[in-house]
Order: sequence, then C-alpha cells, then structure tokens
Amino acid sequence: MSPDSPVTVTVEGRTLRLTHLDKVMYPETGTTKADVIGYYQAIAPVLLPQLRDRAITRKRWPDGVDGPVFFEKNVPRGHPDWLRTATFHHSDRGRGREARDVEYVLADDTATLVWLAQVAALELHTPQWRVGAKGSRLAPDRLVVDLDPGAPAGLAECATVALAARDLLRDAGSDAVPVLSGSKGIHLYAPLTPAAPAHAADVARLLAQALGELLPDLVVTTMARPDRTGRVFVDWSQNNPAKTTVTPYSLRGRDTPTVATPVTWEELASPDLRQLQADEVLERVSRLGDLMTP
Repeated sequence: MSPDSPVTVTVEGRTLRLTHLDKVMYPETGTTKADVIGYYQAIAPVLLPQLRDRAITRKRWPDGVDGPVFFEKNVPRGHPDWLRTATFHHSDRGRGREARDVEYVLADDTATLVWLAQVAALELHTPQWRVGAKGSRLAPDRLVVDLDPGAPAGLAECATVALAARDLLRDAGSDAVPVLSGSKGIHLYAPLTPAAPAHAADVARLLAQALGELLPDLVVTTMARPDRTGRVFVDWSQNNPAKTTVTPYSLRGRDTPTVATPVTWEELASPDLRQLQADEVLERVSRLGDLMTP
C-alpha cells in the first residue's frame, strides 16, 4: 500500500473514506491534508458549538492554498447519506441570477468536520442566524462587526477600533468577544437575546457610525477602496441574513494555517498581537478553554 492510498475510518460511528492524506495543503509549512483533518478533529469541542444549526458555506482549496479556490454552498454530489442538510430558497433579486433552492450542509458532529476537511473545505463560513427545528431560518442570535484594515494600517489599528467598540457595546449593555480573523483584521461578536432588535444589521450600522464619529481619522464605514487607505473599514453588512463570516476556530486559506482565533481583551491590547496558527490555537484551547463561551 502506498503512503497516499485511500483509508477508511470510523468517526463517531460514521464511516468515511479519506484520500490524498499526504497532499500538502500549506506548502510554506508543509501542512498536509492529514494535518488539517487532525486539527478539525481536535478543535471539534469548541468549533461545533459555533457551527451548530448554521448553514455552512465552504471555501475549498482542492490542491492546497497555492491552487484554485472556490466557494461552495450546495451539498456536492457523492456526499455521505448521513450528512445533515437544510434547504433554503434564494431569490437574489437585483443580482441578475435566477431564483433557486440551495441545500446547505450543517455540522453537528466531528464526523462532518472530518468530511469537510477531506473535501479540502479549509474555511467554514456561517451566517449570524440558526436553522430552526422545522428547517426555518431563525432570527439572528449574534451580531458581528468586521474590522478590515487598509494598508498601511494593520492589526494594531484594528485593535484600537475594537477597544473603542467594546466600550460602546458595554455602554449598551452587551459584552463582545474579539476574534483575530486569521487574515488581516479582527471580528467582534456580541450575543443577541430574543428581546434584542430583529434587525441586527441596523444595530451594527449604528455602531459603525458611532465609531466613525469617535475616531474620524481612523475609521471608515464605506466600502470605497480609496477611502480605506491607512484606515480601518468597519464592515457592519455581514449581519445581512444573506451574508456569512468565517466561523471562529475555522482555518484560513492563507500562506500558513492561521485560524480565526478568539482572544481576550488584554491580549488585544498587547503590542505583540499577531494572527495565530493551528498548533498555537489547540494549545490555547487546552490551556484557556473556549473564549467564545459567554
């Protein structure tokens, strides 16, 4: 048997066929598909609560991060018959597309995570709403704000904006969790209770406007690229029900296996702040537990 022969494994009573385990997914670090599968198995206890009952959009790199990449919403052909899925209708008004039904994958168990890693879905993106018991779309249960720096601004500038946002949210009676995006910036997550306004995007937009007034030389709230040079774009639009954000604890398809990583506010204020990689995140979780837990 060659080192790269298919392997049949059983995960939580589910049978999966794993292939190309020696394929290098991150050439800069030599991280293989087997390593990616191992990460998703190990991080499952804290990742699954973030994915549970959320429709997953997968970002796939079949030949590794140096190769082609594509987003995938519909469950692919040949998927295991035990995968849990949910179907939603998309009208896509104004986008020039025909209305269609999309069957999304839901990840409630480690076996599904292993399957996602097997198909090279390195990044797992989810909306801010969950799927109800009868397959309906529930109201958003969290608010997310994406802080995206425009060069030469970077992570330090994002942290300054994040700390200001923390104070505004605390004044409004909400505690946020900062998450290093694993790419360039920072995401802020705040829970929405059933009593909170249903229009989370409106709440996030008001927060972005307040940050723009508080830090006018640093914050920009428009998507126009020229306006973002040297400033931090506060993207509130990801609270639109049609949009998704990379899920906390998901890998990123960067040069190295960075991870969307929850951190403490004390860490966010550190001058040594940087994006973290998979092995570091696993060590942190074993030491600090799940920082996404309210």
